[in-house]
Amino acid sequence: MVEQQRQRIEQEMTKMINELDLQYLRKMQADMHRCAATCCDNKVVSLEGVQKCVENCSVSLSWAQNYVQRELEGLQNKLQRCVMDCNDEVKVKIGPNPKESEMDKFAKIFEDCATKCVDKQINYMPSLLKRIKADLSKGNNS
Repeated sequence: MVEQQRQRIEQEMTKMINELDLQYLRKMQADMHRCAATCCDNKVVSLEGVQKCVENCSVSLSWAQNYVQRELEGLQNKLQRCVMDCNDEVKVKIGPNPKESEMDKFAKIFEDCATKCVDKQINYMPSLLKRIKADLSKGNNS
């Protein structure tokens, strides 16, 4: 993909990740650590009991991190499929023996198509972010 388009999508994904981190994940991480510290402070529970308690403290955060990761991977996969379609479309148009003079035209067709792919995913990101936030708010670990 064209470097400028790659940077655009990377910047938007970074903004989305940072927003999720600040609004949800960081608080969940702090809660997990406080919970684990409370487990460790318990002097009457066995070693195994403390370990199980600490594991239970991390369940919500692990689910949330995995959920966000899956959603971002899905977004990246859709983008990659779209760009591969652009590549396939250009390959079909190029034919077996393209002239050197035509290559710039085909590169432009690919670039325009890839830009549309990036635009489409960037336009989709606000609704994706809204859905992720709603699921994180519910603690939807199903």
